Amino acid sequence: MKQKRVSFIYKKKKISLNAFECVGNERMRGLTFRRRKNARALLFEFDELCREPIHSIFVFFPFVGVWLDGKRLVGIKIVKSFLPFIRPKRPFDRLIEIPLSDKYKKEVALIVGKERFKN
Repeated sequence: MKQKRVSFIYKKKKISLNAFECVGNERMRGLTFRRRKNARALLFEFDELCREPIHSIFVFFPFVGVWLDGKRLVGIKIVKSFLPFIRPKRPFDRLIEIPLSDKYKKEVALIVGKERFKN
């Protein structure tokens, strides 16, 4: 997986992080069966706007889903384990999955607030 810098604006704050591009079979796996301490932020890019659902079945820790249309934020959600169907209301062409872990504590705190961050 290739690492890529991703940025977006949320509540007038620029949030940037390194995410790993998911292509091929990695695209289907995502955070499934990974351990929280080893999990990395993942970037899924789509060729056109879509509303593809994701799931968190066999993801044993919560993560933040950030859906973008270019650099414009279209959806954000704390995704809990074992949910069968998650998607934003508006179309997107990029999805970032950010594990709720110490590795991404700063970024997650900016997005969901320190009080909502549970490790």
